[in-house]
Amino acid sequence: MSTTVVNAETETKTWDGGNQPLQASYGKMMMWFFIVSDALTFSGFLAAYGFSRFKFIDAWPIADEVFTHFPFLHGVDAPMYYVAFMTFVLIMSSVTMVLAVDAGHHLNKSKVTIYMFLTILGGLIFVGSQAWEWNTFIKGDYGAVQTKGGNILQFVDTDGHRVALKDFVTSDDHAARAQHEDKNGLWFVSEGTLPTYSVDEVLHGLEAHENILVRTQTLTENGEKTVLSRAESLEQIKNNGKLVVEGANLHVNEYGSPLFADFFFFITGFHGFHVFSGVVINIIIFFNVILGTYERRGSYEMVEKVGLYWHFVDLVWVFVFTFFYLV
Repeated sequence: MSTTVVNAETETKTWDGGNQPLQASYGKMMMWFFIVSDALTFSGFLAAYGFSRFKFIDAWPIADEVFTHFPFLHGVDAPMYYVAFMTFVLIMSSVTMVLAVDAGHHLNKSKVTIYMFLTILGGLIFVGSQAWEWNTFIKGDYGAVQTKGGNILQFVDTDGHRVALKDFVTSDDHAARAQHEDKNGLWFVSEGTLPTYSVDEVLHGLEAHENILVRTQTLTENGEKTVLSRAESLEQIKNNGKLVVEGANLHVNEYGSPLFADFFFFITGFHGFHVFSGVVINIIIFFNVILGTYERRGSYEMVEKVGLYWHFVDLVWVFVFTFFYLV
């Protein structure tokens, strides 16, 4: 029987106590620690969204009906198109970051500059698109009526197509509508901007248009919202209507459950803050590349470290996109 003797002095180890574990510098290791901790944070947020989504599955907004807008194409029904465009831009910015890191490994300053600029441009387009999407979501498009129980009543025609309040409701300029101020009643409570219409005006408009029906936020077994009969529609608005809702905020949501808006603003806002921070960091690195800082050091490791963060931000968006827009 032969015995193999391993020489401890010649044995190669990944890390034997030096200052570069796993052959990675201190800066890279710290970036990985940050990414792992941040990934756990996003995982907790998305898990909470997932539990809430399936707990209230019978009243959750349908993404294809919420995100239907595209800039400069007013009145065009383009569900998810702009969100898909945003996702494509962010993924392509990750590709340009990979090219920038590769150019840095070859100490090619000109290519690093070009690809870093394209990455920054993609990040700015994404952040601007997200701001536009927020603005559109907050303003709303159709309007709805909130019931005394907190449910949302929307309006459709006899073919099932959504109908905006402005298409069948006329505002009564002579109606007395007082806005609550903190000096009246509870001193710490003030009311936001009054809606364009009152519930009575919506009821009168509904009575005058026989082709308009009420649709509740409750989903049927086929995944479609329940449409009430003409008599049930009038009865719901007359006896159960409480408030006209336009758009979405942290309190009400014309598209359905206000919890959807709460999660949407928080999670996409948190991710948007990460993208904005990444753009700022990329701009700083970009100017250092132009000034030749890393060329004098003989290493573009800073580009690689910020690239790790940028890839993480892109990967998180894939999960956010899946949870909010596809599921």
